[in-house]
Parts: sequence; C-alpha cells; structure tokens
Amino acid sequence: MEFNGINFDTYFKKYPSKEGFFGKYGGAYISPELQVAMKEISDAYQTICKSSKFIADLRKIRREFQGRPTPISHLERLSNKIGTGVQLYVKREDLNHTGAHKLNHCMGEALLAKYMGKKKVIAETGAGQHGVALATAAAYFGLECDIYMGSVDIKKQAPNVERMKILGANVVEVTHGLATLKEAVDAAFAAYAREYKDAIYCIGSVLGPHPFPMMVRDFQSVVGIEAREQFVSMTGELPDAVVACVGGGSNAMGMFSGFLNDPVDIYGVEPLGRGAKLGDHAASLTYGEEGIMHGFNSIMLKDENGEPAPVYSVASGLDYPSSGPEHAFLRDLGRVKYDVINDEETIDAFYTLARLEGIIPAIESSHAVAYGMKLAKTMDKGSVLICLSGRGDKDMDYVIENYPIPEKI
Repeated sequence: MEFNGINFDTYFKKYPSKEGFFGKYGGAYISPELQVAMKEISDAYQTICKSSKFIADLRKIRREFQGRPTPISHLERLSNKIGTGVQLYVKREDLNHTGAHKLNHCMGEALLAKYMGKKKVIAETGAGQHGVALATAAAYFGLECDIYMGSVDIKKQAPNVERMKILGANVVEVTHGLATLKEAVDAAFAAYAREYKDAIYCIGSVLGPHPFPMMVRDFQSVVGIEAREQFVSMTGELPDAVVACVGGGSNAMGMFSGFLNDPVDIYGVEPLGRGAKLGDHAASLTYGEEGIMHGFNSIMLKDENGEPAPVYSVASGLDYPSSGPEHAFLRDLGRVKYDVINDEETIDAFYTLARLEGIIPAIESSHAVAYGMKLAKTMDKGSVLICLSGRGDKDMDYVIENYPIPEKI
C-alpha cells in the first residue's frame, strides 16, 4: 500500500535510515562518548537480530516465560451499551507476564545485554511497568538492575516500586524538577554515561537516540503481528480502526506495525489531562513543535524559553513532553491520526471496562479504551481494535483515593 508517497510494502526496510532518521525525526544528538556506546549497541543489535540463535532464544522466552501470544477479547457488553452496532475488541497485553506490553522489549534488550557481555541494565520508569519488566528480565538473566523513578511517580505507583525491589532491582529516587518521567530519563542517561562500559541502557519506549526507537519498535512489533493474525482468524476480516495510547509510544508502535500496510484507520491517543493549557496535559504531537531532547529530534512541548515544558497526566506512563520520532513521522504523513482524551473520560473508561467486561485496565490503556468508545459512537458499523497495553493493579489505590467508585455505569 502507498500512502502520501511512502510505499508501506517496504517501509520497515527503509525506516529508520542508517543514521536513525524517520524523515527529519530521530537521529542521535549525544556526546561523543555516548556516540561510541550507542554505536556499540547498534552494531551488536544489527548483527544479533539476524542470528537464528538470538531469534530462537527470544521466541522461546516469549512462548515459555512471557505467555505469548496474548489473546484478543471481544467486548460484547460494552459494544451493546454503546449501541451503534460497532464492535469493540481489545488486544490483551494486560495478560502478558508482569501485566503490560513492556516485557516484550525488556526481554529483548536484556538478552542483547547478555550477548554483549554486559553486567548491568539501567532504565527509567514512570508508571513502573517498564521498571518491573526490566527488573524481571534482569532477574531472569542474572543481571544487576538500576531503575530511576521520579518521587511523584514513586508515591503514585507504590505497588510497582515494591515489585521492582522484590525482583532485586535498585530503585533510585529522582527528586529534582517535577520529579516525574522526564527527570527520571535525565538521571538514567547521566548514570549510563558513567557506566556504559559495563552496562546497557534499556530505554522504556520508542524514543531516545538511535538505535532505541528502532529496537523497541522491532521488539514490540510482536503485538501488531499477533493482533492482525488473530483478528482475521476471529472475524474473517481486518478491523476498521486500530487504537492505542501514546506517551513515548511503544505499545502504539508495536500495535500499529501490524496494520500500517493495510486499509485500516489508525489512531494514537494522547493525554489531554486537565485541559489544553500548557502544563495541564502531555499531548506533544497535538500541541507541540519540533525539538531535540534526550538525544533525538521529534515533536515536543516547549516552555517560553524553548526548553521541555512541564507536563501532566493522570497516567504516570504518559506524562512525557515528547513522543517517539516515528510517531512524529507518521503524524506528518497522515498515516496515523493523533487525538486526545482527558482525565475525566479516561477514568470513566477505567470503571466502565471493569464493570461491564471484568477487565481492570491501566490508566494509560484507559485513554485508548475511552477513545475507542468515543470513536464507536461516530461510526455506523464496523469494528474497533484497541491495544489494552496493561492492567490496572498498579493504579488501584491512586484511582480509588482520587476518583470514588461509581454506583452505576
């Protein structure tokens, strides 16, 4: 399929470029010292990812440890409640081991670290799911693990903090700035610059300097590949629309990868938070402009000085002032439409999915569910496939404390 001059039959062979660019987005804007480290990772990945042993090891891990493939569930009661005849489905990444999609790339990155002879993995986390997944991978492979996390998120995501510690990770609290995801990334990068000879940085999304946007997308593409095959098997046709939440954008790129070359509408859902005022949301692709941060060029939210702006989202995993460079590229192409969902709509979807379908979603995933519900109300017929990127165990205390359980749905 060709879209705005891009042939999606060969898309994954051409993007990113050798230098890590998706059009004008991406690249590696880092110090000379880190350039050496990133080249080592890139060279190792480009070699190892073609190795039959690496591929066989990763497939075995996914099958015997992660519990893949994860299923697709038809949301029949929710579809009936909406009442337009449009049918909603979810790809159940909440049933992936550790409760979210994050383990898909963490096991791949840790396996790469093991092949490279590294002794430690370093990462940042917001919602804690990436931290838990990497701590799990480190335990599986016998690696040391340092996880950097903002103090605000440590309070919001206490269950995941305890999980990381139980798994043997060293959770490093980050207290400067807004003490959320951006600051955690800053701290993790600084630590990696000091320790890169013995450690590998395992970034938590499709962002950062090349080769991470490519690597994480490749490891996450299993979500979209499975989902496409499963949906066709279930229904005999492709979905009319595919929806996923977007912060950095790893679950979305994984899901979208399976459908970019199909006549399917694709929607990325950003967090509008409390509203459109700068500082009240984290919808970078909707309200941002081109800019460089954390070693890559993409679309970002900027303050009056051109620096990364303060951001907010009810979902700790989405409160980042930029998004992956491939998302910026797909936005400019028009292949993926990026839209927003606010906190109120998100929490309503959280409780609605739980009450009607027996699935408690992560707050991040609830953005996608809310948008899928809203989209279905505008359609006369068809189907919507939503990436349910994670489960809501980690969010229970926070949601109940701040958003009382409704009597009726």
